[in-house]
Amino acid sequence: MARTKREARSAVVLGGTGFLGRRIVRHLLECGFKVRSGSRHPERAHSIFGEAAVEAVRADVTDELSLNAALARCANVVNAVSLYVEHGELTFDAIHVRAAARVARVARDVGISQLVHISGIGSDPLSNSDYISARGRGENAVREAFPGVTIIRPAVMVGPDDAFLTTVARLARLSPVYPLFGSGKTRLQPVHVEDVAEAVARVLDRRDSAPCYELGGPRVYLYRELVKTIARQSSAHTLPVPMPFVVWSVMARLAEQMPSVPLTRNQVELMRHDNVAAADFPGFEQLGIEPAAVEDVVQKLRDRETER
Repeated sequence: MARTKREARSAVVLGGTGFLGRRIVRHLLECGFKVRSGSRHPERAHSIFGEAAVEAVRADVTDELSLNAALARCANVVNAVSLYVEHGELTFDAIHVRAAARVARVARDVGISQLVHISGIGSDPLSNSDYISARGRGENAVREAFPGVTIIRPAVMVGPDDAFLTTVARLARLSPVYPLFGSGKTRLQPVHVEDVAEAVARVLDRRDSAPCYELGGPRVYLYRELVKTIARQSSAHTLPVPMPFVVWSVMARLAEQMPSVPLTRNQVELMRHDNVAAADFPGFEQLGIEPAAVEDVVQKLRDRETER
């Protein structure tokens, strides 16, 4: 059945109220899409999007009936659902593999034209890390169910209310020493979350996307140099101090027993590996985007704090 012109410019963002998802919603609106935000808590959408013309629907990636309803009459789907800490039945395998495959299968069955799946740089089905392995196996499962999928692999994303940059800046201001993961030589290419969201919108808008994009910021840092950069931009005086990964692993094992889980062994494992976009994958340049520098993002955060 042929879609109307309005339907062709429609999109549902699963995880639409999340850190990346909410920004994808806004960028799609700016591109003229009719946007549906799908999440397990659609009631949060009004406080996030205000008066913007966003349709908020309940969408649970673990429930096929919920997905069928959320994807109905839409032409495009973005799966921005992610999980960083396991809770009971919400495991990395359940969300990043089985649920990702479910989304792709339902998208195929209801006649979705274009599917964008958010993964991450370094995803590897053979990794010893449960998280990294699940990401890699999820990519394979999605490609099998929806062969025309576009995979987006961002580097570590930074921005307001993120779990990385704001944490580094806060700890740098509070403590005269900053414990590094290992020797601090892990290579990182942090990327502004707004740039990733714009990239996703352009992929859907162009409709001639590559099978996979790797998105990193304009500069590659050693982890210890990145900490120094963020501290300097935050007017903080702290001394980065190496701490062996084995110590972090022990601390993470203990932390996983706490209710809020401030640190996990999978997060420690992630910091053992470089997080840099591969040169043989298309990225921001192919999408016509000039990514923001970390220094600019930190300055924006400081400006926001000053205005409060």
